[in-house]
Amino acid sequence: LRGDTSFMDTPELWHGKRIDDIVDFRMKLIRGKYRINVMNADGRIAEYTQEIAMASKPVEMEIEFEKKPRGVIALYDEVQPHGPSAPIKKMWVSNPKVHHKIEKAFYDEMKATEAVLWLYNEGTFVSSIQKAFSAGIFGLQKKFVPTRWSITAVDDIIGKNLVEEVKQYPWLNEFRIYYTKSLDNLWVILMYPSSWQYELIEAWYPNTTWNPLGKEIVLFGDHEYYNGRSKYASIGGCYYAARLASAELLKKERRQAGVVVLREIHPGYIMPVGVWNVRENVRKALRGRAKKFDDMKEAMLFASSLLHIPMHRWIETSSLLKNVLYQRRLEDFLR
Repeated sequence: LRGDTSFMDTPELWHGKRIDDIVDFRMKLIRGKYRINVMNADGRIAEYTQEIAMASKPVEMEIEFEKKPRGVIALYDEVQPHGPSAPIKKMWVSNPKVHHKIEKAFYDEMKATEAVLWLYNEGTFVSSIQKAFSAGIFGLQKKFVPTRWSITAVDDIIGKNLVEEVKQYPWLNEFRIYYTKSLDNLWVILMYPSSWQYELIEAWYPNTTWNPLGKEIVLFGDHEYYNGRSKYASIGGCYYAARLASAELLKKERRQAGVVVLREIHPGYIMPVGVWNVRENVRKALRGRAKKFDDMKEAMLFASSLLHIPMHRWIETSSLLKNVLYQRRLEDFLR
């Protein structure tokens, strides 16, 4: 491909695109494969990979493959679709234009967590940080990291840091509902007065990726209270992506709240397109104007009008909603 291909590898710019569009431009990108020792990555191809990860725009390169790239699209829940691929035989890269902030994190030998947070606070795209993390740009030992792990690690590092700051702020003083729809996914986000707590629940319709043969809608989710989680979320990287986006808004408003993200995945979502879809759609919803309410009952009634699945099924699956709706509190006895 010639010309500026940056759009094809920048998920932050993809909101509003159809699945067909995403698959089309991902299939135009050929992926080279090369086996290395992630604990001791050396050699010219490893160096080229790091140079590419530090670039601020697409790099001119020439690759000789061992065989013709196969046109089979690879699908993962965490990573955006991959197009044709083949093992790399030889590789040439012209002088890339370096992303100066990522270069600084590399040469200053920042610790990985320090580098991720510094770049994020400097306004670097999360997807760019994730690529650099995967290519072993950060840390003292410069280890390569599998792409899926790097995506969740970066979302988790940034999200945890945001949440710790959010915990210092006063509670939200109202109930809010945010809403958006994209790629046949429907998103309803509830925020309510509380110390920090968070939950993501997904509802997969039959004939979708994680419920291909089922006849019933399947709901599952994960949550955390003020002290966070001790185990990796069973729902996967989506949990950390939505938490990051939720905490971003609360930090911006200098407020603390409980957050419940409800996601309906309808049959039009014919393939997974990556965790970016969660992060960017929650961000999109939270950039919109919230519908505000004085109490939980009104907020839940409005949420119910947006969702296709009856509210009682969400409540049955949710730990946070049951706690907010049914747990008696000290103030209840003081009225």
